[in-house]
Amino acid sequence: MAEAKSDLLQGTLDMLVLHVTALAPLHGYAIAQRIQQISREALQIQQGSLYPALHRLEERGLLKAEWRESETGRDAKYYALTKAGKKALEDERSNWLRISQAITLVLRTVD
Repeated sequence: MAEAKSDLLQGTLDMLVLHVTALAPLHGYAIAQRIQQISREALQIQQGSLYPALHRLEERGLLKAEWRESETGRDAKYYALTKAGKKALEDERSNWLRISQAITLVLRTVD
C-alpha cells in the first residue's frame, strides 16, 4: 500500500501509476512527482511503495521499461504503458468510478 498523506486503497497506486505513464513515459521520481502535483499535494508516494509497484506492473506486462538519459544527464529507467497496461487502466478506471460512486451514495445517507 502506498504511503501518502491520505492512505490509498490497495491497488490504487497501481492505477495511478498506469494513468500517469499513459500520458508520457516517465522515470520513477517523475511518476511520484506527477501524482503529487495532480493530487494537489494530497498524495505523496514514497520510494518504498513506488518501486515495488513499478516492478510488479512491469512483471505483469502492464509497463515496459528502458534506460534513458534523464533531464539531469543521469541514466534513469523510464516506464511506459503497454497495450495490456492500457486495457488494465481502462478496466481499473471503470471499476474505480463505479465503486467510488457507490461509496458516495452510502456516505450521503443520513439517518
